[in-house]
Amino acid sequence: MESGGEFEMVDEMVLTPVTKIDIRELAELRNERDVYLSVYLPTSSGEDRDENRTFVARRAKAMEEALSGDLKESFRETMEVVEDRLLWKPVPGERGRIVFASAPASLLQVYRIGVEPDRTMVLDTSSFLLPLAKLRDDYLDYGLLLLDSREARFFCVRSDVPEAVGRLSSDLMNKHKKGGWSQMRFNRLRKGAIKSFLSEVAEDLLESCTGQETRGLVVAGPGTAKSQLLEILPADMGKRVLGVVDLSIDATKRELLEAGNEIALADERERSEERAEELRSEILRGGLAVRGIEATKSALAEGRVSVLVLLKDASVPGWICERCEALEAKKRPPECPICGGPTSTVDVINELYELAERTDAEVEFVEEDPCLASGEGVGALLRY
Repeated sequence: MESGGEFEMVDEMVLTPVTKIDIRELAELRNERDVYLSVYLPTSSGEDRDENRTFVARRAKAMEEALSGDLKESFRETMEVVEDRLLWKPVPGERGRIVFASAPASLLQVYRIGVEPDRTMVLDTSSFLLPLAKLRDDYLDYGLLLLDSREARFFCVRSDVPEAVGRLSSDLMNKHKKGGWSQMRFNRLRKGAIKSFLSEVAEDLLESCTGQETRGLVVAGPGTAKSQLLEILPADMGKRVLGVVDLSIDATKRELLEAGNEIALADERERSEERAEELRSEILRGGLAVRGIEATKSALAEGRVSVLVLLKDASVPGWICERCEALEAKKRPPECPICGGPTSTVDVINELYELAERTDAEVEFVEEDPCLASGEGVGALLRY
């Protein structure tokens, strides 16, 4: 692919949730030659900036020395485009930066993120997406409602950053003074006012959640307003509640995040464990599941995979043919034994992940599982 076209540029100067990066589009990009540069850098401190400068210089030098001819020149062109952007001062709240670039492919995508990635710099025949996929798994988007009987605030937490979506407050409790009323009548009026306010919260919550692509909802706050709200939520929304936590109505954003993240991550681990158990069950009864690299690779290539299940720390060295896309977990041959095309050393797990993205398969990462571990860290639930 020759340079010279218009650059496909995304250069965000604000925080981007990792879940909003179009990973499917990136997975579609591929070239026979090593032209795609992927960089992940932590950026939360001045010390990070100094270490990033040293790291980028060292990796760029090693890459350039390993390349030859026009690939060396195209890499230099790519570095000219990205080098300053890699080391720019972070925007407020930024803790990491992800850059995908290729001068020959006229590609430049720069994302400033609110979470911290491991320092990584890779030049390959496609974008290196596995670190991004793991970040997306670690930092789920979820809704968080903080309320008591007088006030409600709704946040959408994206990549560890709480975005305020809506707020309701009520002076209904103050509209009725006890005066000469009986205690019973006053309490009855107060309960009715609270119920009216919580009904309004439920309606507003339904409206706020519409269009928000979140995993679910965490409900937090002091007292009994939380349980009262849950009783009047529509059934569909009630099923999306991930958990309930006692928290002060004056809780800081950091306290909100700590409480919400604990619940959201526990829910994610539970779902991952359920997927792993489903895979093990299907394997044992000879059902719609496969395990191991070869079987999983074949099922992905045939479009039969519904859910690709990966051990989070799995890494398997291998090679891929950039012409016919043959993939093997073996030592790289000088040329593809099938078509004679050029080959590249790859992490096979990353290649399987990209293939899953291209075939609309769901991907589930599992922390640890003996069944997966004994199958090279890879398995799949099948559509048929």
